[in-house]
Amino acid sequence: MQNQSALTASWLKSYYFTRALFSIVWIAAAVLFRGHLGATAFLLVLYPAWDAFANLIDARMNGGLQANPSQTLNVAVSVLTALAVAAAVSDSAYTVLAVFGVWAILAGLLQLYTGVRRWRLYGAQWAMILSGAQSALAGGFMISRAFGPVSPTILDIAPYAGFGAFYFLVSAIWLVFGDYRKAHA
Repeated sequence: MQNQSALTASWLKSYYFTRALFSIVWIAAAVLFRGHLGATAFLLVLYPAWDAFANLIDARMNGGLQANPSQTLNVAVSVLTALAVAAAVSDSAYTVLAVFGVWAILAGLLQLYTGVRRWRLYGAQWAMILSGAQSALAGGFMISRAFGPVSPTILDIAPYAGFGAFYFLVSAIWLVFGDYRKAHA
């Protein structure tokens, strides 16, 4: 069991670093291509699609989809969101932001649950719990902005991705330092 726990903790470090890097690259692309309709649409669909893929891989690495119901549901919610965003892109930026808001709430609550469940096994989940809670709050803010007078852009979603990157990076670094403390104790 100890060896499996160490393998999972190692996987989580890589996973969290990868998630942070993806979000940072996504933000840079959003800023760079914000005026290009096709590229912006692609990025808007890519973000929840990536989240679905990342949760799928993580669940499989941690006992499978049946053992990780919150991530299994997150995969389904994120796939449906990617499809909804693809449809909403042709409607309006307001609709896209509302779809992202609903997704942020659902994905945040599922991430919060996953973080709480993992806390006992691997530690360093406080950042993921905070991230999940903040995601849910950000979703509410996005929905309120979707009904506002100013037309939203991809840059209204970039801070959400930025906070996600921050929390994933903090979690990865926390696990690295935890390993370092254990090795030198």
